[in-house]
Amino acid sequence: MTPAVSLAPTPRSEAIPATRFVTVSEATGIFLQSLVQSASDFLGKPILACVISVPSSFTVAQKSALMKAAEYAGVHVLQLVDEAGAVAAVTTTDLWINGTGLNPDRTQLIVDLGVSSLALNLLSIREGLAHVMASSTHTDVTGNQIDDKLIKFFAKEFTKKTKMRLTVCPATTLAEERAEAKLRLAVEHTKRTLAASPGAATCSVESLIDGLDFTGSINRMRFDMEALSIYKTVAAHVRALLTEAGVDAHLVDEIVYVGGSTCLPGLDEHLCLEGGFSDFVKTPFSLGTVVGGGVGDPTEIISRGCALQAELLFSLGPRDAEVLKAFEKGSLWSEVSVSGRTVGMLFPGTSLSGDDFGLGGTWIPVLLKETPLPARRAVTFDVGLSDGRKVFGLEIWEVSEGVRVEKVAMRRADLSDEEEQDEEQDEEEEEEEEVKYKTVKKEQLLGSLEMEAKVGVKTKGHWGTTVEVQFVAGKEGDIRLVVKEVGQGGAMSDLVIVASK
Repeated sequence: MTPAVSLAPTPRSEAIPATRFVTVSEATGIFLQSLVQSASDFLGKPILACVISVPSSFTVAQKSALMKAAEYAGVHVLQLVDEAGAVAAVTTTDLWINGTGLNPDRTQLIVDLGVSSLALNLLSIREGLAHVMASSTHTDVTGNQIDDKLIKFFAKEFTKKTKMRLTVCPATTLAEERAEAKLRLAVEHTKRTLAASPGAATCSVESLIDGLDFTGSINRMRFDMEALSIYKTVAAHVRALLTEAGVDAHLVDEIVYVGGSTCLPGLDEHLCLEGGFSDFVKTPFSLGTVVGGGVGDPTEIISRGCALQAELLFSLGPRDAEVLKAFEKGSLWSEVSVSGRTVGMLFPGTSLSGDDFGLGGTWIPVLLKETPLPARRAVTFDVGLSDGRKVFGLEIWEVSEGVRVEKVAMRRADLSDEEEQDEEQDEEEEEEEEVKYKTVKKEQLLGSLEMEAKVGVKTKGHWGTTVEVQFVAGKEGDIRLVVKEVGQGGAMSDLVIVASK
């Protein structure tokens, strides 16, 4: 007899979705789509085109992949601009320069401390044109390391208060990983508070671990002590970049910070002190533009630069086809030569300013070193005439600029009480400090001319006139000098200097 067998109904198997593999370009495209949608919702109008910033270290393959991702997202990219170029688009505007005392011709250092790397760029800005003199990218110092310092500090505070061990950065358990993630979110507010106020900043987390809440505080001095090693590493990389470029820190006119991690006053103070920069170097902290969403806000400066560049490119029409070609990939206009030395005029005789750098006359720099060529410069000034003949002469020189360091004994009034006690204990050892001075040295005489003034006027017993000088430097380094006396019927002279091969 065959036994009866009861079979339970086989449960219907659920359909398993097919696995979908997403490429890097597709993932980037999805992210770009979300950004475009957010921007469109905020503006209330569709996004027609955009400019995207990329790190200076991006290779051609990486840029091509980004363009492919933008095509996947349906975004028309007007240009991929380097982050340093986006910063330059902002810092060359009148809105940035007005009221700051900055010269349109200056040397600029860009410090971009991001989440995963430190990017440094040294730019020569000449009448709105920016040229990258040197750049470097470092992954051994990051903005995340600053967060890690804060997280470890507050984890220790939590352990002291609760007697419960909390290991973070790295965490050892799943619960500690969640606690670390909560602290990482909380310390963002702590950093903003430290950047905006010299007082203490708090860090509060509900149910940090095992249902225990945490509230701690840290003042700016303690925070700077925790982050000192990071500040030193940034300063060391800056010094290495300047050495590579052959530029003394004393000759840097401006430091621009990029990224939220550079909003910390301690980083600026340490960099200015340890980097060897001049006391007159301009930074967002000295100008008071580091926070508040203004044009100098490090968290917005790159996006502002992209917006300005997009506005410029979108405004160009069919008549500007030649201009648009300059922004295309591989354009010859993006590969320009620059002047190797500063070129200027020397008026032999007594210096009018009292600071002739030992050149034997009044020195007027016109075409600074690292100026993109071709270039045109015009200067107008008053010049004295020789008695009787009403003539004046000038020489065109190529000069090299440097820095002279002198050790100066510190005055007793400049020493603190502790330093005075040390000085009394060791009177033979004299306190000295280094003082830097800018130097100008003649390298090559390019030409000279003498002119007889026709519109000269006599003031307080001395003859003088107003002269306009126009420099036109060609791509090969040749210079045309046009000297014209201002006024009806004024004298004019033309001097052509052919570049030596």
